[in-house]
Amino acid sequence: MDNITLLQWLLVLGSSLVLLLISPKAKTASDFFKATVKGKSPNVFMLTGSLVISWIMAKSIANASDLGMSYGIVGGMAYACYYVSFAIAGVVIYQLRKRGFNSIHEFLATKFGRGALVVFSLLIGFRLFNEVWSNTIVIGLFYGVQGSNSYYLAIVVFTVLTLLYALKGGLSSSIFTDVIQMVLFTSLLGIIVYLLTSTDQIEPSEFISSGTWSMDMGLNLFFAALIQSFSYPFHDPVLTDRGFISDKKIMLKSFLWASVIGFVCITLFSFVGIYASAIGSEGQAALEVAKTFGVVMLIVINFIMVTSAASTLDSAFSSFSKLISVDLKLGNNLKTGRIAMVAIAVLGTIPVFLNPEVLSATTVSGTMVIGLAPIFIFWKVKVPKISYYLSVLGGVGIGVMLLLQVFPDAIIFTQGKYADLLWLNLWGTLFCTLLYFAPKWILKHD
Repeated sequence: MDNITLLQWLLVLGSSLVLLLISPKAKTASDFFKATVKGKSPNVFMLTGSLVISWIMAKSIANASDLGMSYGIVGGMAYACYYVSFAIAGVVIYQLRKRGFNSIHEFLATKFGRGALVVFSLLIGFRLFNEVWSNTIVIGLFYGVQGSNSYYLAIVVFTVLTLLYALKGGLSSSIFTDVIQMVLFTSLLGIIVYLLTSTDQIEPSEFISSGTWSMDMGLNLFFAALIQSFSYPFHDPVLTDRGFISDKKIMLKSFLWASVIGFVCITLFSFVGIYASAIGSEGQAALEVAKTFGVVMLIVINFIMVTSAASTLDSAFSSFSKLISVDLKLGNNLKTGRIAMVAIAVLGTIPVFLNPEVLSATTVSGTMVIGLAPIFIFWKVKVPKISYYLSVLGGVGIGVMLLLQVFPDAIIFTQGKYADLLWLNLWGTLFCTLLYFAPKWILKHD
């Protein structure tokens, strides 16, 4: 084992063990599932930091840098558009809470019945399942080539260590460690941006002017992400769970700030890819740029990946625990919650050995849930219960069409990569909205 590899292992082991030691231990169900500490809920600073870092995932950083390499700052901003989700979700959740709802599940069960709650739980369970493998894969690539023993070992060790401190405190541990991880992330991101803009390889102004503002050079994804932002956040319990743990005004401020901060952070991280393109690198942008700068940059970027992945992973464990124990009411206690965490950790690691693509975890699953857009955007409108199922199943159908690439070319009006993603999401969202309102019009439902 060389010195660099040893430093990387010390990094992942040391940071995880420190978080395990300092994270609070949950003594009650409220501590474990609602992140209360001595009876107090997270403030604006804590909640904003937790929201941002739990969504700035290892896969998000990898995708942002790769898109920056392919499309310049247009690619980075296109991916950053997913963070508009915070603003949209924050406004909707604020309205739901004003009406007296205490969770997304309570709203769905009240308006559409128990069956709707079960269907929704399957969707978000699939989302959390994807979050595990899609983030740990990125970590594994820093320790070995995909498929190598060192690659698999790093993923398993990282997952187990993160699981340990998540088991200790549940959502309390997640929120507490998120704040620390957010401070570390922004500090390290500042170092990276400084190093990139201080070299002779590319002028600072070229980062901003990079890319071409055309549909085939990143705008397809830009607009697709904006469209998905009206449905994407509602199938992510990591985000929505945080919408119900603090005062509703504190929550709304936090969600709006998180939208802005997340957008800026992801755009800045695309600078890594822009630099990679300027020096002619190939492969995963973040990893290749780290190698060109030497040990310091490699360790800094590795630390950012570990920090962001750990935050997302512990949040996914906490959300799945709450889904099983509280939302589905299968045992509102610490034992059930901890068993659920272990289950999702094991199941979510299995795809690692099947070598799936990281970006597909966002784009395809994001398309499959576009049917949630009319359900939450028009939540005040009274519709028959069948409207929920029609809209959700319509979205799943569109997602399957995208996955299998089965759709008429005549409905795609732009060229380039992500054109199919854009137009299937646009037509699909309109189609799901039509399905949602059709029973109301046909049955003349008041």
